[in-house]
Amino acid sequence: MSKRSMPESQPALAKSDAATRAVCSQCGAWVPATSAFTPEEAGRYLDERIRRQLGLYPIPEGLRLSVVIPVYNEKETVEEIIRRVRAVRIPKEIIVVDDGSTDGTAEMLAKMEGKEDLQILRHDRNRGKGAALRTGFGQVTGDIVIIQDADLEYDPLQYPLLIQPIVEGVADVVYGSRFLPVGPHRVLYYWHRVANRLLTTMSNMFTDLNLTDMETCYKVFRREVIETIAPTLRQEGFGIDPELTAKVARRRYRIYELGISYFGRTYGEGKKIGLRDALQVFWCILRYWRWD
Repeated sequence: MSKRSMPESQPALAKSDAATRAVCSQCGAWVPATSAFTPEEAGRYLDERIRRQLGLYPIPEGLRLSVVIPVYNEKETVEEIIRRVRAVRIPKEIIVVDDGSTDGTAEMLAKMEGKEDLQILRHDRNRGKGAALRTGFGQVTGDIVIIQDADLEYDPLQYPLLIQPIVEGVADVVYGSRFLPVGPHRVLYYWHRVANRLLTTMSNMFTDLNLTDMETCYKVFRREVIETIAPTLRQEGFGIDPELTAKVARRRYRIYELGISYFGRTYGEGKKIGLRDALQVFWCILRYWRWD
């Protein structure tokens, strides 16, 4: 196939224009570069309701995120997820906890050490996602804490939407739901979805919440919430999800939920949660209903 040629009528651009314009991949026309579009500029074209729905709002000066990334055998994706997190235009610290990886992840992370925005912590053996999160929570210094998986199933570009209820002062905790109708979702395992729904429903029965996705990776907290709850956390594995949920519910924090995109992967691509983890989650729902 021959390379697409420019329309003959297309005017030449000066070098100063080329810095702020791009070429449309469909017709070859010059268009404004999207990277120059800011929330302030959006205000000239969109009303406030639309801007807020798109996550286009002013980030308070001095606001800082703490992004905690538990990692176990994610050699193929860990570098890319750190790049994507860095690309989000909100000041942040990135705390990666390598939970005893044996596939070369540790060596890859070692090459990234020394960056001012990146802190890498290590477990000498694999202890579980909950243990990795507890280690990361102990180091956070930002105003808002976000949990981010390293497997590329969740898109960091959604951070502005996820933190918006906290920034606007209406929420203490935000869950990003894979089951609310917004954004693209990869079509995968029916029974996996059924299990998620059943566990979320059971959790709701004991916490008196109406969440749609208790086990989502994207849980976002005011730092004060993490500082209060982290010393009480006990779970080493995926039981950390119902434990966190029960403890924020019991303390009556303001919890919000919003839909997110979800780019799920198969077990062949590295997905790790299984039946044993589901049974652990079930047990933790019962345990943390009454006991802290």
